[in-house]
Amino acid sequence: MIRVLFFGQLKEQLDCAALDVDTQSIATPSTLGALLQYLQNAYPQWCDQLQDKSVLGAINQTLVSSEHRLLDGDEVAFFPPVTGG
Repeated sequence: MIRVLFFGQLKEQLDCAALDVDTQSIATPSTLGALLQYLQNAYPQWCDQLQDKSVLGAINQTLVSSEHRLLDGDEVAFFPPVTGG
């Protein structure tokens, strides 16, 4: 099982803070990109927000690329880019 968290404006747009995804549901190899594709297929109403190239992904609190492999028990976070001011 993978825990998926959404933060910031993305959480508000999706109206979802967190969900669990069975690793068997994700295409092999299980990557961050495959998880994004799974979420878009499972929740088509989220496609526009999840396809936004500015959305960042982190696995176990480390920013990673879409090719990063997922392991059972990982915590994945998606959030909009952070800006300073």
